[in-house]
Amino acid sequence: MTSWWSALSGLGGIEVTGPLGVAIAVWLVAGRSWRLSLAWCLLYGAGMALVVVTKLAYMGWGIGIPEIKFAGLSGHAMRACAVFPVVLYLAFRRLGSPARRLALAAGIVLALLVSISRVPVLAHSWSEVVLGGIVGFAVAAGFIWQARSEHPTVVGRVLLALCIPPLLVVPTTEPVYTEGMLKKLAVALAGRESAVERAWRLGPGREHYRQRAPREHPPAHGGETDPAVRRLPGATVRMAI
Repeated sequence: MTSWWSALSGLGGIEVTGPLGVAIAVWLVAGRSWRLSLAWCLLYGAGMALVVVTKLAYMGWGIGIPEIKFAGLSGHAMRACAVFPVVLYLAFRRLGSPARRLALAAGIVLALLVSISRVPVLAHSWSEVVLGGIVGFAVAAGFIWQARSEHPTVVGRVLLALCIPPLLVVPTTEPVYTEGMLKKLAVALAGRESAVERAWRLGPGREHYRQRAPREHPPAHGGETDPAVRRLPGATVRMAI
């Protein structure tokens, strides 16, 4: 079951949803839908920016909501909920209303499964997944609402062809872990020695604590880490946005 969730989670990675987002923009430009292409880029970019801002806020300044275990929007959930409904909607929109609605529903279901997978793989809490998914669906809904009256001249099969390569590389490509880059940026912006780490569990057991990254410099108060965020033994859990 874990491998199933991991495979689903991989579909939301930046190495998949990033190229898919670009494929949507390229397809719209090829169909001379300049306004729609710009709208997609702005909406998708805004969603990505919101994910980054919420993560930096917690890593750099500890701004989050501990009561609901929120330390930043899930990027996987946001991107999946933004990209998959839009891809299938555009690919099948010329086949009539029933087919278009069925394709859109399939995209929504896939996006929900990818989002949910982030919880059992211990990458995010439910609050981070739900809020990330809401932002992603808002991006998709905003784009689809604007796309109702425009019909790009390039057929949907071209968009599907552009989307196949990113999906094929999922089983063979190493995940792109952007967490480390965000931590470095947060540390630089906040002027800290290390990024703020989660102080709560991502799973039901002791072994599900997220391991703190090693400090580059020992703490000033005798080398003991604060009990709320003490690093526990076990494998390091890596997380990508």
